[in-house]
Amino acid sequence: MLVDCGLYQGYKQFRRRNRKPFPVGPSTITSILLTHAHLDHSGYLPALIRSGCKAPVYCTPPTRDLCGLLLPDSGRLHEEGARHARRKGYSKHKRPAPIYTEKDARAALRRFKPHPFGVPLDLGGGISAEFIRAGHLLGAAQIRISIGGKTVHFSGDLGQDRDPLMPPPEPFAGADVLVCESTYGDRLHPAISPEDELASILEPFLKQKGIVLIPAFAVGRAQGIMYHLSRLMAVGRIPSVPVFLDSPMASDATDIYLRHCTEHRIAQQDCAATFKLPVRVNSTAQSKNLNSREGPMVIISASGMITGGRILHHMVNFGCSLRTIIILSGYQAGGTRGASLATGERRLRIFGQYYDIGAQVAQLETFSGHADADQLLGWMAAGPAPAMTYLTHGEPEASEALRRRISHELHRPARVPEHLEAININNPE
Repeated sequence: MLVDCGLYQGYKQFRRRNRKPFPVGPSTITSILLTHAHLDHSGYLPALIRSGCKAPVYCTPPTRDLCGLLLPDSGRLHEEGARHARRKGYSKHKRPAPIYTEKDARAALRRFKPHPFGVPLDLGGGISAEFIRAGHLLGAAQIRISIGGKTVHFSGDLGQDRDPLMPPPEPFAGADVLVCESTYGDRLHPAISPEDELASILEPFLKQKGIVLIPAFAVGRAQGIMYHLSRLMAVGRIPSVPVFLDSPMASDATDIYLRHCTEHRIAQQDCAATFKLPVRVNSTAQSKNLNSREGPMVIISASGMITGGRILHHMVNFGCSLRTIIILSGYQAGGTRGASLATGERRLRIFGQYYDIGAQVAQLETFSGHADADQLLGWMAAGPAPAMTYLTHGEPEASEALRRRISHELHRPARVPEHLEAININNPE
């Protein structure tokens, strides 16, 4: 079986792995379990299934709905990127080809079999699995697998306790082997509230009639930003200015959040009011028209790490101006344009050309969808110690910092596995 099947993102040395043969024969995989819909967990599925994998894909119902948006959109972006590279001639390949197409993505979606939280899933051969709420994203799950008398617990991506949309992750109940994320294993979230942080950035800038660009993940982050903007404007903490949601996928994801209102914190009537705040920009022509507008205004657009999507055009059009502020609203993986901005780089390559970024840049620290180091330790400590904890899904420094804390504070064995390392769950070491 396979747990998650994501696209490598960030540094080119990692993205090249997306083009390599899958580490195991696709036809040997009998079942696939998805923790959640983000592309670093689901985004390689269309390529895997196209290459001969016949396995069903199990996930929660909201994850199925969100993948129905993310995967076809990812296929379209891969196709558009390949066409653009061919037309402009900036690829090193003579005939740039997409990793997969929209058609591949829609074929993969036909393999999905939604399964509810908290109900054991029989995978045959004495193997069962259970989806447990992870709090990271709508539909996000931890996965607990029972196999051969052993239990293996995959944390998936764990949310933080004070996420504005999602309830906290369900506590860890123990397992023989724990595979845990470590994204924020070397840092703590600041004590300031998300609304206070956002207001402190926006209030003076909007009063000066500035333009605010917020690159945001279309699923989860865009909805959280809208929620806080709505609340801040309602009580007068920031000026009421035009807000544009320039991401058809974020618009569709917002409708999915409305349909699955029992899976998040906000009541349905409050959701409806909150998500009416922005003007939804659907067509390409409408998006281009934004480039002729003047401030004050707020544009929320994907992608969150500025790796693609409509935000790139707004970066080219508005990013050179001192009257613009770019607000990075989430984690920025190494090697992405967002990470470059976060570390002070002000010259970005977009559409094969370099652009000087004169805009101000701010990084939100409180909007993360991930648990921080203290929250990860607290989550682990709620259950009995596993025979081994393997730390994944983190930069090397973050994973190693969390490993040390698990060893020194929880007195439990933990380590960071090597890429493609095989583990014996009967004798984990």
